[in-house]
Amino acid sequence: MNSIDLAGRRAVVTGGAQGIGRAVSERFIASGASVAIWDRDTTLAQATAKEIGATAITVDVTSADDVDAAVAATVKALGGIDILVNNAGIAGANRTVWDYTPEEWRQIIEINLIGVWQCCRAVSPLMRDSGYGRIVNVASVAGKEGNPNASAYSASKAGVIALTKSLGKEMADLDVMVNCVTPAAARTAIFDQMSEQHINYMLSKIPMGRFVEPAEIAALIAWLSSADCSFTTGQVIDISGGRATY
Repeated sequence: MNSIDLAGRRAVVTGGAQGIGRAVSERFIASGASVAIWDRDTTLAQATAKEIGATAITVDVTSADDVDAAVAATVKALGGIDILVNNAGIAGANRTVWDYTPEEWRQIIEINLIGVWQCCRAVSPLMRDSGYGRIVNVASVAGKEGNPNASAYSASKAGVIALTKSLGKEMADLDVMVNCVTPAAARTAIFDQMSEQHINYMLSKIPMGRFVEPAEIAALIAWLSSADCSFTTGQVIDISGGRATY
């Protein structure tokens, strides 16, 4: 593991109890940061926090009241928020556009896109007022290319990309860097929501012939969350094993 200096930084990782979020939380702690895991699964979040030395806060990112309460609880526990990683998300069902129910489509957008906006809305003013911050949104290569039988997921992640670009420009002169990463699929619990056919489709599109490891995504996010990332904002950083090269 290369050394990335996050000493003294206070970080929030949404969906931090497992998968990519846990890998990011572990990397941050190893780099000297204090971490608050925001997750709607209270039991799992508390167990993970105990194992890795983080603070667990129960929050539904689609609820403005929950997010505002989580910000207050995090500031009380850590003393502030310097880093926000918006990782919480779901894959949802694999269906054609015409086979999704309105409720299914809306739920994916609510969690994956509106949830990211809710957290940015609540945390970015703290960073603006302190004159420092790093926000990293976890999008997906699907947001660039559009996966068949995953229109809601693809659309939600495309929205995250656009939100990142907009917020990055709004905060560009404040030493608040806002970027997103677009990973290929990682074999985490989110695969439980996908059909085997869809999983095989995603793998077939990756020139490296394997899925990305959560630790690889965490390494990229750690740099984007550091002070060394000082002139990169509003950017979409690819980590797709060669699938997307633009």
